[in-house]
Amino acid sequence: MAARVEFGISVVPTWSDAGEVAELVQLADRTGLDLVGIQDHPYQWRFLDTWTLIAYLAGRTERIRFFPDVANLPLRPPAILAKSAASLDVLTGGRVELGLGAGGFWDAIAAMGGTRRTPGEAVEATEEAIDVMRLIWSGDRGGRYEGRHYRLAGVHTGPKPAHPIGIWMGAGRPRMLDLIGRKADGWVPSASWAPPEDLPEPMKRIDEAAAAAGRDPRSIRRVYNVGGKIDPQGQKRFRGPAAGWVEELTRLALEVGMDAFIFWPDEDSLRQVEAFASEVAPAVRAESTG
Repeated sequence: MAARVEFGISVVPTWSDAGEVAELVQLADRTGLDLVGIQDHPYQWRFLDTWTLIAYLAGRTERIRFFPDVANLPLRPPAILAKSAASLDVLTGGRVELGLGAGGFWDAIAAMGGTRRTPGEAVEATEEAIDVMRLIWSGDRGGRYEGRHYRLAGVHTGPKPAHPIGIWMGAGRPRMLDLIGRKADGWVPSASWAPPEDLPEPMKRIDEAAAAAGRDPRSIRRVYNVGGKIDPQGQKRFRGPAAGWVEELTRLALEVGMDAFIFWPDEDSLRQVEAFASEVAPAVRAESTG
């Protein structure tokens, strides 16, 4: 594998549970987890704004990295999104990655003033957005870009990020997988729509698209969202004892090629995150590194 396997958690950004969210993230930071992913649904009235929440949580932690899982592109213009990510990366000393989504829930997006797009337009806009964001991170003056969906007309870019921010895309359709292979830095599937047995085929498509573009497929991170429960009495995949989690995640790392696992606990979140950090992540790290 190209890099050590990483582990993280997902928290639900409900404003009514903001104290518990902070407690969970601080626990993940203290117990050696690597990443926090936070879903981005600005139209959801129960949710805090994801970028504001990430900035708040980054100021209450020391080492853990953050990414929107994934940012809602139709409601976040890419030049501003890139500026926000770079600014927070500088302020945190390199603790920001960028999960990116082409959009869904189009009625809700349109209700909030976002652009409703066809599937083809969504792919096209996402590709343009990646180009725009990389230009914004370049630090160049007078940057220009002319696309169908986005344009830059002589923008002075900055600040440059503190580290090379990864663009990790959450998508599963063929054209989006091809785009990931051509231009993105990572793929973020979720077990809810991409169960383990379905991972090899889209990964093969990403790899082929990367190779055709002259890129090393191993440079593309594979970050897997996995919901469930560590349950000593459970007998189902992702709802069983820690040993079963270790076996399955180790297999996914070594045989399938997943690079990171983001745990979404179903219930009893504090206990579940503590168990994931103490019983699952260290064992998978040890097994997957030989």
